[in-house]
Order: sequence, then structure tokens, then C-alpha cells
Amino acid sequence: MLMEVMAAILIFSLGVLSVIQLQSVSIKQSSGAGYRAVAALLANDLISRMWVSDKTAATLQSNFSNANPSASYTQWLSTVTASGLPNAGSTVQITPSPGGGTTPTSSSQVTVTITWQAPGDTSQHNYVASAQLK
Repeated sequence: MLMEVMAAILIFSLGVLSVIQLQSVSIKQSSGAGYRAVAALLANDLISRMWVSDKTAATLQSNFSNANPSASYTQWLSTVTASGLPNAGSTVQITPSPGGGTTPTSSSQVTVTITWQAPGDTSQHNYVASAQLK
């Protein structure tokens, strides 16, 4: 009878440990989804700001590129750092259309990459959004 009680306690303990591990993984996945949602919102925010501005490649480069940050880019970057994404960073790549991207009717390919590294993670995560602005 003592052996049966010991076996029952062992089985019950393994069940409790499994539930605890499941809860831990669930919390990690939930916070990861939250980080991805925030990154998507921030990338779409920057693309929206570009959309309502002058869409020539030169203007987009001067106002929104991280290569030579302007007030528009630094304002958006401060929003990124205040968003709650841990160790957040970003890059913005603007590529003019083959026609040169110098007229208001030309188009530019914009790629916004937002990176973050959650506490306890060994690798960096990123979200990439691309848009064709015309």
C-alpha cells in the first residue's frame, strides 16, 4: 500500500511540473506576440508618416532615413524606444524606383526593420515591413 501511495505522489508531481512548464511557455509566447504586435504598429506608423509626406526618394531619404537622422526620424525613433520593446532598434532603407525617384509620381521601395531582444533571449528578434510608395 505504501508503494501505491508513493507511485501516486510521483505521478501527481510529474503532472504538476508539466502544468508549471506549460504555463511558463504560454507566458513567453504571449509576451513574444505582444512584442511583435508593437513592432508591427511602429513600422506601420513610420510608413504612414512617409505616405503623407512628399514621396520623392530624396525627401524620404532626408526625412526618414537612419543614415542621416532628421527630426522626423528621431521623433519616430523616440517613440520606438518608449514603446516598451526591450533593447529596441531600427533601420530604414529607402530605394528609389529604376526611373530615379525624383518626381512626385515616381515610386520608392521602403523597408523598415525593427529589432528587439527580450530578457532571457539569446537571439535578437526582428520585424520587417516593406512598402512601395508612389
